[in-house]
Amino acid sequence: MSTQDTTNGPADLSQSRFLKACRGEQTDATPVWLMRQAGRYMAEYRELRKKNTILELIKDPALATEVTMQPIQAFDLDAAIIFADILPPLEGMGLQLEFQKGEGPVIHNPVRTEADVRALRQPDPEEFLHFTLDAIRLTRKELDPRGVPLIGFSGAPFTLASYAVEGGSSRNRVLVKSMMMNRPDLWDIMMTKLAKLAGDYLVAQAKAGAQVLQLFDSWVGELSPYEYENFVLPYSKLALDIAATAGVPVIHFGTNTSGMLPLIQKAGGDVIGVDWRINLDEAWEILGHSTPVQGNLDPVTLFAEWPALEKRAKDVLDRAAGRPGHIFNLGHGIVIETPVDNVRKLVDYIHEYSRTLRG
Repeated sequence: MSTQDTTNGPADLSQSRFLKACRGEQTDATPVWLMRQAGRYMAEYRELRKKNTILELIKDPALATEVTMQPIQAFDLDAAIIFADILPPLEGMGLQLEFQKGEGPVIHNPVRTEADVRALRQPDPEEFLHFTLDAIRLTRKELDPRGVPLIGFSGAPFTLASYAVEGGSSRNRVLVKSMMMNRPDLWDIMMTKLAKLAGDYLVAQAKAGAQVLQLFDSWVGELSPYEYENFVLPYSKLALDIAATAGVPVIHFGTNTSGMLPLIQKAGGDVIGVDWRINLDEAWEILGHSTPVQGNLDPVTLFAEWPALEKRAKDVLDRAAGRPGHIFNLGHGIVIETPVDNVRKLVDYIHEYSRTLRG
């Protein structure tokens, strides 16, 4: 049960720890949520997966709501994130998506030629992603009485392009980088479509009830700062500019981006996500303390015994120094088989210790 629960109807969510931190305002304790907090490390989720594929869970609003709520019921988290995936939007563009056991996501008709790029549709999220929008509406009914805000999200243009062109996961992203370098004209057409898709999808989620939005750029750290600035930043900015019209806070998150944080910030977002490859205080100096930040514990730290995990969590909070605008999170998603008890201890510790930093 959340410490922010209310017995007199829905809480004033605008004053929740999480939303205040997104606005750079001081909070009584550091808010915490964890990327992939709903998923395979939880026994409740594994039980559902025995009977349903991941796409079946995502596309059934009631099941997606159930999964979204599992960590909220188990831990004192300050935000929920809708259970979905970054790739279903590509289906609306005409790509054939399948999650294969042991292989992960596979695109059966990857984008490789000029004809493929020009054939990509510009879908209406209300039509092609109605299941996630319905799940947001259902989940809000569960969350509001608890005083817990809901996050909606989308993949960023480059990360979506990586899957669309490579046809799935890729070690070196040779195909997508080759298109980027060899055919900048095609790259512009494809990335503009993906940026509009991501931006429109985020706005639709906000209209459905998401109170915060996050743009995930999971693979952007594979690029050089030069490549990011010239081939990706304009399209991330377009997606984020569209998302900003929804009027809710937007988090811009990428992994392995410590060498180009000023460029990530230039692309946009109210809150900048920071992974564990740079100390939080150093990242915040680069971004400026007026910019809210999210991060930045290494997810594998959750496998450590509690004294070691506590030490690392304390270090992150000490570097944040109780400043307003810090949202505690992992540097990327929770790893499968993460000990559930460590998650519970971590969430409680973040609240307890961060209070002491505020005097």
